[in-house]
Amino acid sequence: MISKIDFHINALESMKKYPKELFYKGNLELLKRPKVTIVGTRKPSNYTKEMVYQISKALASRGVCIVSGGAMGVDALAHSGAGVDNTICVLGNSLDIYYPAVNKNLLMQISQQGLLLSQFPATFKATPWSFVVRNELVVALGDIVIIAEASMDSGSMRSADFALAMKKKLFVLPHRLNESSGTNMLLKSSLATPIYDIEEFSSHFGVATQSVERDEFYYFCQKSPTLDSAIEKFGSRVYEAELEGVISVENGLIRLA
Repeated sequence: MISKIDFHINALESMKKYPKELFYKGNLELLKRPKVTIVGTRKPSNYTKEMVYQISKALASRGVCIVSGGAMGVDALAHSGAGVDNTICVLGNSLDIYYPAVNKNLLMQISQQGLLLSQFPATFKATPWSFVVRNELVVALGDIVIIAEASMDSGSMRSADFALAMKKKLFVLPHRLNESSGTNMLLKSSLATPIYDIEEFSSHFGVATQSVERDEFYYFCQKSPTLDSAIEKFGSRVYEAELEGVISVENGLIRLA
């Protein structure tokens, strides 16, 4: 059921203009939690995929809610790493549309166990400008912002502009030369802080309430195994991960989302 938020959210005062309307599905209690925004490219490298998943998982284990935009790539991994009950997803379309379709199952689970937000009324389809509107809200909700990987001309760099305008602390993953030109520029310009150690970074949010262990299933899937070999090794976990949008199956091979 889609409802309208009828109370003030202080974090959104940092936006250029406070949202006229804000619709939601899910658990509004997540708005009261410490929040970290994680955004980035729709086509992350394997290194970025691994780091985003582990950072989200480590933060969620400390009671931090992860905020992102529900897109393919970094966004989906951030939501999945945190767990659907520890994440806020802001859409660039109305809440009666699960877009992108590849993330439909993940978005549906977030609507049931986490929190979906949108500034757009029913039947509104995403447009280039609505993604910009979404990005500003995603950034505003986070206490800090992590840009995992981004090229210079990407939407994620527009999110970096929002973060800097809002005076949010900005973090990035360190990348090799000629990779992730946008985040490397932010580092070169001293506009962002690199995350060199996930546990050290996460420890600023407290002590983990549960141990964060290496996820063997996630590492196994990085090698693009066959569906049959994954089922033989992990059983129903494969189908659960597909429903969550963590993996996809293409021509009998497993790919990370």
